[in-house]
Amino acid sequence: MSSLILAHDLGTTGNKASLFDPSGALLASATCSYETAYPRASWAEQDPADWCDAVANSTRLLLSQNAVTPDDVAVISFSGQMMGCLPVDAAGNPLRSAIIWADQRAGAQAERLAQALTAERVYRITGHRASASYTASKILWLRQHQPDIFRQTRRFLQAKDYAVFRLTGAYATDYSDASGTNLFDLQERRWSDEILQALELSPDLLPPAVPSSTVVGHVTPTAARETGLRMGTPVVIGGGDGACATAGAGVVGLHDAYCYIGSSSWIAFVSPDPLYDPLQRTFTFAHLDPAYLFPTGTMQCAGGSFDWLERLLRGDADERQYARLDALASQVEPGAGGLLFLPYLIGERSPHWNPKARGSFVGLTMAHGRAEMARAVLEGVALNLRIILDAFRQQGAPIRDLRVIGGGARSALWRQILADVLDLPLLRAQLTVEATSLGAAVAGGVGVGLFEGYDVVNHLVKVEPAEAPRPDVSRRYGDLYGLFNDAYGALAPLYDRIADFSEERA
Repeated sequence: MSSLILAHDLGTTGNKASLFDPSGALLASATCSYETAYPRASWAEQDPADWCDAVANSTRLLLSQNAVTPDDVAVISFSGQMMGCLPVDAAGNPLRSAIIWADQRAGAQAERLAQALTAERVYRITGHRASASYTASKILWLRQHQPDIFRQTRRFLQAKDYAVFRLTGAYATDYSDASGTNLFDLQERRWSDEILQALELSPDLLPPAVPSSTVVGHVTPTAARETGLRMGTPVVIGGGDGACATAGAGVVGLHDAYCYIGSSSWIAFVSPDPLYDPLQRTFTFAHLDPAYLFPTGTMQCAGGSFDWLERLLRGDADERQYARLDALASQVEPGAGGLLFLPYLIGERSPHWNPKARGSFVGLTMAHGRAEMARAVLEGVALNLRIILDAFRQQGAPIRDLRVIGGGARSALWRQILADVLDLPLLRAQLTVEATSLGAAVAGGVGVGLFEGYDVVNHLVKVEPAEAPRPDVSRRYGDLYGLFNDAYGALAPLYDRIADFSEERA
């Protein structure tokens, strides 16, 4: 009998196909990568054909290398990068490359959205501030700058939704991906008539929004030939990558909280209601479980900052320096000898929402070297995450501990810095790097009855206590936290001038 779950994680750099058994064990995975194009400053696009090739090729690779037959696969489910914009015609053919989440070209259109309803109203309806990061502004940009394409568009799709269409011929999205569009009524779980009318957009341009565990179709004969899957295999819509990571971390119960540390980083927790921050520093997505939401604060460049430092210090050497930098940083006392790092290398979302923010070392002296710089980077990310955590605390969020997942969670030093800076005990979950795929698999299992509900992850994800805050170190970081905030405040007036200077000479 078919019992395996095939979960696809259609991310920014590639697609990972993973096989899970009914116990939640990861049996095997295969990855196919693709490129991102940056045709202009602040633009980021991908070819949707690359997504489909990656899904098909990774599926074939996974089946052929692991003695798995198509009949063994009970269900296919998806996680995908969020907040994109892919226009397709009446036949489902892409009309241009996809504008992905990282694209920031639509700033003027985001302002138009805010003016059409007021910024506060957009935030109240969608759980998100009006921003160029989201789908709505990208659609408005397309209507203004590429009207011929807009006129031919039948649907605007997210990455996973296009892959699902190619497998099944069905148009659909789920609540979590819909909640990252600036077009979705978060509390009503439906497209917002108020926003669509204000923007003069037809609701027919958007796919039906359904719960993440919904079987939206079955593998077509054409898709079966392309992927090697069995025709008629059920396909569950799944969720956005943030929602899948949340479930895969075992964060499915009320007030469960976690911190993801990858290229970007975020803190999120489970809530029955949106969290409305008066300063709009944080935002709220729909959870895979339709009963819940997960308020979130995301910073742009966390592990990315450490990657940048490693590349800078490695130079032309072939050997990666991550372990060496981690070891050097561990030899430095908390506070990095008075050196601060502001991790705004690609602007910032939470807490500042300033795309012109820039990274910087503050306090450099001749006494500082690689070790202090490495520790300052790790501490700078943690200090920025504390601003996000404090925004939650100011709104009464009951966060008592944090699970940590993502590549950065493998560093014991970084975990201890986080515990000390955030003054919270940490928990470590299994599958720290595979949590997104596991979340997609759970949605698939729920969809076809292999799992009774999302709380199955309480059994699938093993959690153990990790680092605890050290009171004396936490107090020291409390003093450094004030300096960190003051450093951003002092430099913020310069960011517009620096950006203008750079653009003039580009």
